[in-house]
Order: sequence, then C-alpha cells, then structure tokens
Amino acid sequence: MKHYRLISIISVVLFFIMFPLSSFANQENKKDASNDEIREIIEGMTLEEKIGQLFVVHVYGQTPTDPDYEDINLRNHRGGKNFQEVIENYHVGGIIYFNWTGNIGMPLDAAQVNGLSNGLQEIAMDQDSSIPLFISTDQEGGIVQRVTSPGTIFPGNMALGATRSEDYGTRSGSIIGEELNSLGINMNFAPTVDVNMNPENPVIGIRSFGEDPNLVSNLGVAQVKAYKKENVISTAKHFPGHGDTAVDSHYGLPIIDHDLETLHEVDLKPFKEAIDAGIESIMTGHIVVPALDDSGLPATLSEPILTDLLREEMGFDGLIITDSLGMSGANVVPPERVPVEAFKAGADILLNPPNVELAFNSMLEAVQSGEVSEERLEASLYRILHAKMDNGLFEDPYTDSEAIQNIGVAEHLQTAQEIADRSVTLVKNDNNVLPLEETEKVLVTGPSVAKPVMISNLLQEKGINTSSYPTSTSPTDQQIEEAVAHANTVDKVIVTSYTANTNESQQELVSALQASGKQIIVSAHRNPYDIMVFPEVDGYLSTYSYLEVSMNAVADVLTGKQNPFGRLPVTIPELYDIGHSLDYIETELSADGMKELVAELVNQGEIINGERKLTMHLTAVSRYEQTGLSDKVIKHMDSFQRLLEHQLENDAISEKAFSYLDTQAILLIEHWQSQ
Repeated sequence: MKHYRLISIISVVLFFIMFPLSSFANQENKKDASNDEIREIIEGMTLEEKIGQLFVVHVYGQTPTDPDYEDINLRNHRGGKNFQEVIENYHVGGIIYFNWTGNIGMPLDAAQVNGLSNGLQEIAMDQDSSIPLFISTDQEGGIVQRVTSPGTIFPGNMALGATRSEDYGTRSGSIIGEELNSLGINMNFAPTVDVNMNPENPVIGIRSFGEDPNLVSNLGVAQVKAYKKENVISTAKHFPGHGDTAVDSHYGLPIIDHDLETLHEVDLKPFKEAIDAGIESIMTGHIVVPALDDSGLPATLSEPILTDLLREEMGFDGLIITDSLGMSGANVVPPERVPVEAFKAGADILLNPPNVELAFNSMLEAVQSGEVSEERLEASLYRILHAKMDNGLFEDPYTDSEAIQNIGVAEHLQTAQEIADRSVTLVKNDNNVLPLEETEKVLVTGPSVAKPVMISNLLQEKGINTSSYPTSTSPTDQQIEEAVAHANTVDKVIVTSYTANTNESQQELVSALQASGKQIIVSAHRNPYDIMVFPEVDGYLSTYSYLEVSMNAVADVLTGKQNPFGRLPVTIPELYDIGHSLDYIETELSADGMKELVAELVNQGEIINGERKLTMHLTAVSRYEQTGLSDKVIKHMDSFQRLLEHQLENDAISEKAFSYLDTQAILLIEHWQSQ
C-alpha cells in the first residue's frame, strides 16, 4: 500500500512537471479574457448593431462603393446602393460573394477580390462597434465553386469520393483554404456532407462524396481539419441531410422519409463526425423530416431539429447557419416571418435574406415586442463574436495583397489534376472497347454542356482520328438524326452524357446510336447513374464532372495513357455495387503480376531504363508475399511508389507506366492492409 501511495505521489509530481499548473492557468485565463472581452463588446452595442450581426447578405459590386451596381442593389432590396451603405445601415455580420453579383469575376481577378475584402473590413472596423466581417462564399469544388481559373479548380466531391483518398481530402481542403484566405475570404460554406442515396437527386448528386456515410464522414472530416489549419471557418451542410430527395429545395420543399435509425446511421453520422472534429458551423437544410419533426416545417424553421437535436442531443455549440433564406424551401411562412422563425428554431446566422430591410426590421420588431428575448439574441451574438475572435479577425481582419501569389500555383493545379486522374471510373468495357486505338475513326457527340468538342480535340492531340457533333442538352429529333448520320462514317461513338438518367431526349440519342450498329461508349460527365437507362452500351465510364480538369483525365483514360482507378462511390441500382470498378491491367494483383506488367510496359517503350531496379524491388516483395509478411509487403511497396516517382521525375518511365504501376501498387497495399 505504501508503495502504491509513493508511485501515485511520484506520478502526480511528474504530471505537474510535464504539465505545470501555469499552462492550464494560462489557457483558462486566455479563455476568461476572451469571454470578458466579448461580453464587454456586447454591452457596448445597440440593439440594432446586435441584430445586424445575425445577417450575412449578398451585395452587387466589385468594389465597396461600386457606382455601376447602385440601381441593381436598390431594385433587389440589398439595404443600400453599395456595400458601404449596407454595412452602415444594417451593421451586417457578414457578406457572401457570388459570381453573378460581380464580387468574383470569371475568370478570377484575384487583386480585385482581395481589395474588395480588405475594403469591406475597413468599412466594418470604422463603425462604432468595430466588429470585423465574416466574408464567405461557396467553394465546394466541382459544380459549386465561385473562385475559378486562374485559381485551382477541383473536380468535386463525388470525384474525390471515387478516389477513396483521405489524403486527397486533406490536400484539396488545404489548397481551397489557402486560396480563399489569400482573397480575404474567411468563411467557406463547405464541405457538403449530405449522403447521396437517390439517383434522381437534382440538387446534391455529385456535390456529395457518395452514399457510404463512413466515406462521406472521413472525407468531410479531412477537409474540415484542413480548412481549420488554413484559418478558414468551414461549414458542414445541409443538416440534417439532403441526400435522399428528388426535389430541389431552391424550387420546392423536399421531404426526407427516413426512419430514426436510418437518420442516425446514415444522414446524421457525417455531421456528428464533423462536430467531433471541431467544425465551427453547420448549415441547415430547407427539408422536411417527419421522423424528427412532424409539424411539416423545414429543418431551417424547426426547433426540434435545430435546438433539440443539433444543439442539445448532438452537443453542437458552434454556429448554426441557415441555407439561403430566399430559397423556396424556406418560404412556407410569410416573408417577414422566415428570419424570425428560423432564429426562434435555433439558428444563429440568417443567410442571404431576399429583402435585407424587411428581414432586419422583422427581427428588430420580434426583439422589441418580446417575442425573441434579448438573452436569446445575445446567446447567438456571443457565438458569432466568439467565432470571429477565435479566427483572429478582431486581431487582424485584413489580408496581405501579395498573398494572391499563392493562387493557382503549379503545385495546386497538379494536385487537382491528380485527383481528377484518379477519379475516372471505368464501369463497363465489353470486348475491350477501350482504350481507343489510333487506327480507329471515332465520333464524339452529346450535349454541348458535357463538352464533346473538347473531348474530341483532346483525343486528336493524342493521335486519335475524331470528329465531333454537339447537341442541345435535350437533343432534338433533327439533332439525333444528324448524330446517327455522322455515326455511320466512323468505327466507334463516344457519347458525353449529362444526367441522362432523367433526360428522355438523351436516352433517345443513345438508343438511336445503338441501333446504328456501332460500338457505343458513354462517358457520363455529371451524375454516374446514366447507365441505368442504357445498360447495353459497350463501354461506360464516369467522370463526375464536366470541368476541364476532368476532361483532361477522361481523354487520358479513353486513350489508355491513364489506367482507370476510380471506384463507384454510389450504387447503380440493379446494375453495379458501390466500389465497382474496372481497369486496363490483365496481370494478377501481386508482385509477380506487376513484374509481368513491367515487362509489357518495356515492350511498349513506356519504360526507357530502370527496369532492373523495378524488377528487383518486386522480386523482394514477392518473397514477403509468399511468407505472408504483410508489414514487409506494405513497407516495400511504399518505397516502390517512391522509386516510381523518382523514375518519372528523371524520365526513366513514361506517365503511362507510372499510372499503371502506381495504381497497382495502391491496390496491392490495400489488399495486404486488409489481411
């Protein structure tokens, strides 16, 4: 017993040597100081200033006082003729940037956005309350990204899901965060952690990482942590989960009919994981979830969902942000009641009201009448100020004008291309219709939005004899006839589809081309579900994107320069399971199989020198495989990948050889990790 007491005393002494009381005291003192500072700020604010902090609004203009947008701001009820008036009139807590408001141009003018952000912060800091702004945008990647070229354009969440790589999740989040920070944007309404389970979902689809809640959680958390390191506030959306709906909440009111068990195991899981990872804010969805609230109100206006579930049951103490209050899904009560009901339900930030003056006055009247207590108002205000203080905005809200040199640098662009390359998923390849051969004549047709002309041009650059015929998104009968006429002159036809599973005209185009007797390959450039409506095509691949970075990747896969590596992040109902994939490699998945692959690549002229080093390395791995030493296999395959990178840098192997050997190495490592 005496020995036990002595050990305990020594442990306590060692603990306080390693972790002195002063360090804990310093942390607590720092926390108390910030709490006191926030309370002091709140006490010095007028009621109007407190209410203004609840709002994040959009304003038209490229500069804080842009004269070219005054009329449109006034016509669209922005609360003033320019940013300066809106901030002065309504003391708003934040601004959201869009392309269509002129805030962020296409192409990006980084100096202009950086200057706008700094100018807005200067106006905010010149007000009596001197509270910095949230400057926000939607930079998810894929089809929702406001910062475009020459910034880094990523292929999107579902493409990321097809790679199955948390490392890519981290790297993409870091790059997006760094580039936003360079522009003075300190809040990003991303990541989207909805679990897409419905092939007809019109609003989420490829904005989701996939249908597996674990995959969605892991990639979401990877991005959340990366944003945090880049000092950008991230936002998980759309709570409690917008993945299983066939209605777009921009234009209607979706209903999610999941039971409680499904909600907790699927829809809510990524939000819970994000909360555990320290997510600063969560955005509500304008969706009705009867299992959580049988009132018929969307989550944005639901106290049982926002307060009882998110705040109390799930323990989230960060910012609850509404989705845009101008969307149809939120407008189930009179316009003046929407912000008040959302706030009463538990929201802290009221995002993008369609009429700033009306929304502000509605909240002001609600507080003045006692419908909303000042205590409740100040609880949200505290969270808002705490987030701004915790993010360092009170200390320094400005961004160095030279920081924009970090935008679209070669390393960032290479990472985006790498993700796109690894995401392309070969789903079907009957009779080895792919890769294409230089001796073949190929027609590329399909909706122009799915970039058939770009694909044709890229294939021509790679030595394929191609022609193109773009159609409208819903091809007309005449366009279908013309496409068939073109098809009669070629050996193979590539159809670039765009959500064809819900577009009858695109389905008719593919059917007519199949009837021509030509080999038909469909390359799906948005949702991966298109093959549901033409399962008999000869070849099918999914790119999850129609952006240039993905078109480069698909052209490389079509020609065999890249080995297709992506795996379906969703189920194709009644056809293909989640995780399904094909590739161009016929050797077995083993070190000996990879030695055969090396020999094939040497014969093709893809390995110039260095064959001996590769073969020796794989021979050693083969011995470890035979003895079942998984740790040794994994360790040596890791070094094999580094050898490949070194040989690629030194032109000892081609990009094709690197792609084929590296993708096999990854699969072999995964195989032995599972043993």
